[in-house]
Amino acid sequence: MIMSSSLEMNKLCYAKGTLLLRTLAMPSDTNANGDIFGGWIMSQMDMGGAILAKEIAHGRVVTVAVDSMTFIKPISVGDVVCCYGQCLNVGRSSIKIKVEVWVKKVASEPIGERYCVTEAIFTFVAVDKEGRPRIVPRENNPELETALAHINQ
Repeated sequence: MIMSSSLEMNKLCYAKGTLLLRTLAMPSDTNANGDIFGGWIMSQMDMGGAILAKEIAHGRVVTVAVDSMTFIKPISVGDVVCCYGQCLNVGRSSIKIKVEVWVKKVASEPIGERYCVTEAIFTFVAVDKEGRPRIVPRENNPELETALAHINQ
């Protein structure tokens, strides 16, 4: 099959991982150029990744690192913003989550187009009530079992 455009090629690409967060890009989220501010995008990614990490850790987590963040395309006001995540590694107290952000054009051309706009790897650490690192529970933890099963595929 010969692709006639990058749009057709992009239709064959899909987000990797589980839908963690879905929201609408609003005018209040723009930078001075009128695009959605990169810091807002990173915040959405951090929240989405933290949701998955908290489920795996069975409790509180903190973000300790963000690696390999790459902005591929801008996000426009009115785009539907979706954060997808997949667990890459679970250590003694740390959890690495790859987060991809995809948009769906619903307010601007081309309507219906979906594509990846950025991705990064977030490292979270499970912490106790005092904020000290704690062990990610290994027993009676179906979320951890699911994450490990996906890592080993």
